[in-house]
Amino acid sequence: MSSADHHHDLEGKYPPPPAVAVSPPIANPGPLGLSAFALTTFVLSLHNANAGMPDGTPSNVVVGLAFFYGGLVQLLAGMWEFKTGNTFGATAFSSYGGFWLSYAIMFIPGANILGAYEKVPDQLHHSLGIFLVAWAIFTGIMLIATHRANIALMVLFFCLEITFILLAASDLNGSTPCKVGGGAMGVVTAVIAWYIALAGLLTKESSHFTLPVGPLS
Repeated sequence: MSSADHHHDLEGKYPPPPAVAVSPPIANPGPLGLSAFALTTFVLSLHNANAGMPDGTPSNVVVGLAFFYGGLVQLLAGMWEFKTGNTFGATAFSSYGGFWLSYAIMFIPGANILGAYEKVPDQLHHSLGIFLVAWAIFTGIMLIATHRANIALMVLFFCLEITFILLAASDLNGSTPCKVGGGAMGVVTAVIAWYIALAGLLTKESSHFTLPVGPLS
C-alpha cells in the first residue's frame, strides 16, 4: 500500500473535526453605559445643586434623558455586558438604567405616582428618601464589588454612594444643604464616569495615548 493510500484510509477512519464558526468580536459597551450614566447624572445634579437657578426650579428637563439615554441606552449597555461575560458591568448598567427609568416614570402624569401623594404631600419626600436609601444600599454593594477592579471605578462608586446618602438625607429631613451637597457630589460622580468612559475609548489600537485608571487586580 502506498503512503497516499494509507493517508486516505486514515482520513476515512478519522475525519477532520468540523470547522468552528468564529463569532465577530463584541465591542466594549462600557464607555457607552458610563457616558449615558454620566450625562444624565450631570444634568440632574446641576439642578439639585441649584447651579445658576433658584431653589425649587423644576428638573423635568432631565426626564427625556432619564428615559432614553440614562435609562434605555444604559440598559442596553448592560445587556451587551452580559454578552461579553462581564457580570459586574451587566449588573451595574442594567440596574442604574432601571433607576433612571423608574425616576423618569414619576414625572409622567398617567403613572399617577406623584399624584397619589396629593392628599399627603409630606409623605412624598419620606417615600423618596426610602427610595434613595435603597439605592444607597445597592451602591454600597457595588462599591464592595469593585475592590479588585481599579481605583477610578472605586472612586466613582464611592462618590455615587455619598451622593445617594446626601440626597436621601435631604428628602428625609427636608434639608436644602444636603440636597445641594448631593448635587455637587453628583457632578463630581459624573465627571469621574466620563473620565473612565474616555479611558475605555482611548485604547492602544485607537489612540496615541491612554488614560490611567489604576488597576488593582
